[in-house]
Amino acid sequence: MDHAHYYFYSGVHVQKEKTVKKIAFFDFDGTITTHDTLLEFIKFSKGSGAFYTGFAMNSPFLVAMKLKLLSNQPVKEKILRYFFGGMPEKNFNEACHNFQEQSLPQLIRPGALKEIKKFQEEGIEVIIVSASPENWIRQWAESQRLKLIATRLEVKDGKITGRISGKNCYGIEKVNRIRELFQLEQYEAIYAYGDSSGDNELLAIAHFPSKKPFRESI
Repeated sequence: MDHAHYYFYSGVHVQKEKTVKKIAFFDFDGTITTHDTLLEFIKFSKGSGAFYTGFAMNSPFLVAMKLKLLSNQPVKEKILRYFFGGMPEKNFNEACHNFQEQSLPQLIRPGALKEIKKFQEEGIEVIIVSASPENWIRQWAESQRLKLIATRLEVKDGKITGRISGKNCYGIEKVNRIRELFQLEQYEAIYAYGDSSGDNELLAIAHFPSKKPFRESI
């Protein structure tokens, strides 16, 4: 009788089902997609040659991050600054639009999209929570009727600086951003999907966590 209320009408015992409030959070890169979209977006917008050259030049920072000598955010900002620092915001967003139109659909895991649609059919709100910049996810998220929580990029004088506005939406910051918008205590069923250590805190808030799902749907 946990999820029911009881009423009496003219001596008749009537059971009325209580609505269980549910919500689902999905990481994007590696969970909904098959690849890290930051890397894919750089290849798409700058070309493979520039991509490999840029990562070779920044490899000491990447190694330091892997060894946990540097945190995720400053290394990510170095990469963003190298490839996009000083780029007009208009041009950057045009590249993001083209990426979402031409490349992103091929990166979506069918199993992830199926799971999202199932939640939506059940009336359950679905939110993407991503460390990638919102610029190249927003259009796709809106087309799927999904809310988006993601990293925001700093813009000054109409140009991308390569810095992150606020904190990188990674690790505990994913949970902090969620709690800014949702009172999780109101939900009796929280679903969460992730694929990396950066999603551990997200998965920890869920009643039904799933790590590295949809792998059969590559």
